[in-house]
Formats: sequence, C-alpha cells, structure tokens
Amino acid sequence: MPLIGYLRVSTGKQQLSGLGLEAQRASIENYASQIGETLEQVFVETESGRKKSRPELQAALSACNRHKATLIIAKLDRLARNVAFVSSLMEAGVEFVAVDAPYANKLMLHILSAFAEHEREMISERTKAALAAARERGVVLGAHGHVLAKQNKAAAAAHASMVQPSIEAELEAGCKTLTQLADRLNVLAIPTANGGKWHPMTVKRTLKRLGLRLPQRH
Repeated sequence: MPLIGYLRVSTGKQQLSGLGLEAQRASIENYASQIGETLEQVFVETESGRKKSRPELQAALSACNRHKATLIIAKLDRLARNVAFVSSLMEAGVEFVAVDAPYANKLMLHILSAFAEHEREMISERTKAALAAARERGVVLGAHGHVLAKQNKAAAAAHASMVQPSIEAELEAGCKTLTQLADRLNVLAIPTANGGKWHPMTVKRTLKRLGLRLPQRH
C-alpha cells in the first residue's frame, strides 16, 4: 500500500531553521524504503499556539483516501497527544503507521489521546485553583499570570507542586537534560506558572523549588 507522509513543526522559528523537520523526513523515507513501499507525497504542517486549523493534515488525509494510502508519521507520542490530529484521523477512517511504534493501532492512539486530554484538564484545574488561592491570600497577578507581589514564591511553589508528578514521571522515563525535560512538558501541553512554554531555565528553577535533580551522567 502506498504511503502519504505527514510532518509537523510547531513554530515559525522551527520552520525557518528546519529543526526536527529533516529528521522526521529521513525517518519516514527510511521506513518506506525498508518495507518496500512508495512514499507518494509528504505534507508539512507549520503550527503555532494560536493556529488551531490543520490544513496540511486535512490535505494528507484526503490524499490517503484518493490513493488508498496509509498515513505515515515519524513519532507517535507527540501526535497522539494532539486532539485535533486524533479526531481528524478517526473521522477520516485512514490507516496510519508511526515509525517509532509501527505496531500501534487506532485503539492505542485513542487511549493515549484520552489520557493526555484528561491529564491536561487536571493540571489546568489544579493550576487555576492554586492561582485563585494565591489571589485570596493577596497575591497580585498580572495579565499574563506573572506574580508581582512579594508572595510570588508561594504561587510559584504551588504551581511546582502541581506539576511535580509529571516531572517525576518524565525523569523516571529517561529524561536526562533540562532541554529534554522542557520538550516533554511542552509535548504534554503542561503550562508553566505563567501559562507559557517550558524552557531549560524554567525547568531548572522548578526542579530547584521541588528539590529534584537530573540523573547523574556517567
């Protein structure tokens, strides 16, 4: 069965630098070659935090239906946590294969997506509750969630405790650097205390608040 590739980069900066894009492309091309199938087309989606539509995904799914092809992606974990991707795939009834998990099926994808959505909702609710409690204690919050009063450490510590289970789980799963941990938290759509993206320095400060350390390198 022919293959239709779907690649995804998250920001304009990644689009310009090609960060991760060539690795994804090489991954699906190598897989297609190994199984002796033809890679008919490759669609590249450039996403931003504000953009909810996925025109390239819809085009890829339409191409799969026209060519009776299988959709191929490089990595399952990130896209499995993308509700728009999962719902579109389910509605289109298109077969798919992930290079890093070739035996995964739609049931597994649905379960991963449901779990990720539940995890995001729980973290969001806990974060809102922590910030509301901080406001009741007199903590002043800015328009973007930045704590401006002297009690900012209390609010930051409250948020850190909310995300601690997720951080510990990723450390146990093998994250060894600040960058890896930041990437994983962003993939999980876990917000920082101010609702933004995680960066290595943000992770470093949070680990320090929680008294956690990265595993020692040997």
